[in-house]
Amino acid sequence: MHTRTLGRGLEVSAVGLGAMGMSQSYGPNPGDRDEMIAVLRSAVDHGVTFYDTAEVYGPYDNEELVGEALEPLRDRVVIATKFGWDIRDGRMVGLDSRPEQIRRVAEASLKRLRTDVIDLFYQHRVDPAVPIEDVAGTVGELVAEGKVRHFGLSEASAATIRAAHAVHPVTAVQSEYSLWTRDPEAEVLPALAELGIGFVPFSPLGRGFLTGAVDTSTAFAEGDIRRGVPRFEPENLAANQALVDQVKALAAAKEVTPGQIALAWLLSRQPWIVPIPGTRRTSRVRENAEATGVALSADELADLDSLTRRVGVHGDRYNELHMGYVNR
Repeated sequence: MHTRTLGRGLEVSAVGLGAMGMSQSYGPNPGDRDEMIAVLRSAVDHGVTFYDTAEVYGPYDNEELVGEALEPLRDRVVIATKFGWDIRDGRMVGLDSRPEQIRRVAEASLKRLRTDVIDLFYQHRVDPAVPIEDVAGTVGELVAEGKVRHFGLSEASAATIRAAHAVHPVTAVQSEYSLWTRDPEAEVLPALAELGIGFVPFSPLGRGFLTGAVDTSTAFAEGDIRRGVPRFEPENLAANQALVDQVKALAAAKEVTPGQIALAWLLSRQPWIVPIPGTRRTSRVRENAEATGVALSADELADLDSLTRRVGVHGDRYNELHMGYVNR
């Protein structure tokens, strides 16, 4: 797999791996920890060097999983994790990006990840109670101390990104971005291009929808976050099927999978975009990695670009509570 550079010098594989689903959010959690460790390690064999986790996933379990899996391969991988939530009694109850909290999270994450440095440390959600300048300054201090290499933001507005970058260079911004979530295009992506910041789309496969594996007959298990996402409500899912049908038709014509089309489209947008699809299966890791070899013509790209305008997307990408955490 070829590599891409985020910000000022963070080289990663063109497609990364989001590890969240190995510990939460998509139905019953995998019962076999060793199996998830094997998936994470196999990804390295398929050229994946960029791994994404967070303290809140589990909480804490996902960092521990990633740390155990990648400790023997630490010199071959880049690990990103996140701070910014107020976690009490095993539950996320709000935001907390106070400087002292950022430091506490960094120390705890280092231990769980079994490493002496965090490659990329994101603020998971912007905390309106803490000036972003204080957040950037604190992470800058951690960089100076050698505990963190790069600073990132997640679901941040263009104005917030600019304010943070003025204090300490932002290497990457992470937000939801895919063929059916185009929000970053209006303001965030132009700001990143201007400032030389990389972009890391999460849910690049539309939480599974763009793979073609989800339709109105899909029954989401207890604990699956899609049960509470408006976009996956039956009437919206039925309306959104027209979009994925277009992707599936192109995939069939090119003899690739719909997910590979969705990832290839993202990779075509900018050379500094690195999607992080999540999976629990080695076969999907391989499929996602091979998306880097899918070529799309100018006409095919133009047709995909216009999909949301022609077909439309029905339903919000988060419920009301979680939309409230998005910095806009």
